[in-house]
Amino acid sequence: MASPMVRKALNTLVPSVFRSVTSTSRHLSVAAASGNAEQEPSSFTFSSDDLKPAATSNRDDSVHIKGPKTTSSVTMPMSFMTGSIVGRRFYKNVTTREAEDGNGWSVMLDYRTLKTPSKRNLKCPTLALAKAIAAEWEYQETDGIRPFTMPLMKHACTALERVPVTRPKIIDHLMKKFHQDLVFCRAPRDNDLTKDLRELQVEKFSPLIKWVESEFGFKPAVYTSFFGGKQDEGLVKAVENLLKKTDDCELATIDAIASSAHSLLIAIGIFRGILNIEQAIELIRLEEDLQVDRWGLVEGGHDIDIADLRVQISSAAVFLQLTRK
Repeated sequence: MASPMVRKALNTLVPSVFRSVTSTSRHLSVAAASGNAEQEPSSFTFSSDDLKPAATSNRDDSVHIKGPKTTSSVTMPMSFMTGSIVGRRFYKNVTTREAEDGNGWSVMLDYRTLKTPSKRNLKCPTLALAKAIAAEWEYQETDGIRPFTMPLMKHACTALERVPVTRPKIIDHLMKKFHQDLVFCRAPRDNDLTKDLRELQVEKFSPLIKWVESEFGFKPAVYTSFFGGKQDEGLVKAVENLLKKTDDCELATIDAIASSAHSLLIAIGIFRGILNIEQAIELIRLEEDLQVDRWGLVEGGHDIDIADLRVQISSAAVFLQLTRK
């Protein structure tokens, strides 16, 4: 049974929110991190054969998602979450069933088995996750498929396709950003413009900092430089070892949250149950919310960004919970 946090988060993952959010800012940040600022082609398309009825009994009655030919990103392309309609809805019923080998659960679109970008069966580790992904497909409109309304599908494909073959690269990418973690940053104390922000950072970040010290045995260093500081080598090794012990679904979740939060510690906090979704979002938006309180909210800007962030963090946290047996 899903935890209260999962049920609460699922209520936020409604189609109306997904349709209004384009995740443009998130796409640019991930593309910049991977060294490729150009937008990738849609990674969620169907071949024309998939839209036609079965003609013979020996045809492959499966639906697969086509990915881009090349990519340098460590996670599924953000084009999976953005863009327009990629093809009409060609199915009527969405169901789930146990995988043929008895290892996991499959999503069925009529008689077709849903597949991953590399044409492998999409095999969910739990029935709960399979049903959640099936619900995303069931919500699709009759006029077409909208990939950006299916974040759980994206996380599942990342865990099944990308993480197993890029695990060292993902961990290396996360650890390179660790020294510039959002939680380690403090505004200057000798500036009247940032004094309130610093006090808020000390108040809100301190509990997480204390937990890190207690959990890993090393006190994190805080800094005011834009270029970050240098954390104790023991802390770095401890965090790296934690990442190496994660399974593919857990690492996919941590990577997704860290990318949206600009903080590996916040991602680990959700992973270890120290932070819930609302607490994580509060920490991520600490500075921006202070500016909104001071200068006001820009409609069509701040509100879209808030909705986008809520989808990114909530969907990853829900995915993590749904993968746990």
